[in-house]
Amino acid sequence: MPVYYDIIHTTCYRYASPVTFGEHRVMFRPRDSHDQRVLATDLQVSPEAVVRMIQDPHSNSVALVTPLGAASELKIVCSFTIEHAEGLYPELQLSPSALIFPFAYSVEERFDLEHYMRPHHDDPDGVLTHWARQFMRTDGPTGTRDLLLNMNQFIRDHFGYAQREEEGTQTPLQTLQCGTGSCRDFALLMMEAVRRLGVATRFVSGYLYDQALDGGSDGGTFGAGATHAWLQVYLPGAGWVTFDPTNNLLGGNCLIRVGVARHPSQASPISGNWFGAGNAYLGMTATVQVRRVMPNA
Repeated sequence: MPVYYDIIHTTCYRYASPVTFGEHRVMFRPRDSHDQRVLATDLQVSPEAVVRMIQDPHSNSVALVTPLGAASELKIVCSFTIEHAEGLYPELQLSPSALIFPFAYSVEERFDLEHYMRPHHDDPDGVLTHWARQFMRTDGPTGTRDLLLNMNQFIRDHFGYAQREEEGTQTPLQTLQCGTGSCRDFALLMMEAVRRLGVATRFVSGYLYDQALDGGSDGGTFGAGATHAWLQVYLPGAGWVTFDPTNNLLGGNCLIRVGVARHPSQASPISGNWFGAGNAYLGMTATVQVRRVMPNA
């Protein structure tokens, strides 16, 4: 049975005196797919703005927002109602050729996946590669499913979660060194580690539903109340498979996809510029509310 969610994503920029604004790229709208469908959407901008909708090279929905006039506050409120199918695949129905690691993609798959297989960050001393290879068995064949699940769980169990407000993402080597990170840091760490093993991965940004927000039991979920990040791994026979190393999740309908990209920098929820006094900027607040709702009769 599908589940239904109401999502409200609010972002507010504050300034000490009125400023003017350039174009802002807003990536908030969930991606429509076979397991996820947007039923209603609304975008409110203050001050009044011109809005254009486009699709980027990854087929993400992007709103190009150009506020009109000067203001001391820019507020963007996006609201959605979505339907999400169960989307559970604990057994990972892989092609026989991909059951044991390492495996090889077909020639056609490699053409399409090339950019997702190429590491983005340098590993000059092989530290990340060595870390990734610890999940390969030395006493027999390594199951592809087991390798990925073990890496996913290892990050959750051995790294400390630390929400960071500043922009950008730690490099994988920085995350390994400090042992802490945000959801996007953990997603990038696992992405780059898996790429070092020759497997295609991509970054995913979106929203996370936590039952505790609706009065349910608190399962120690990290990343709710803000935008969340995880990754997808392309596996023959299963396609793009979702892994959330922050919460040790494999698939599931509590992860709501918004944007996919080769690197986190391509999936920023909002980016843009403003013009005014250099000391005018006071700060930004962003909140995400995800509530499970009953479908309309």
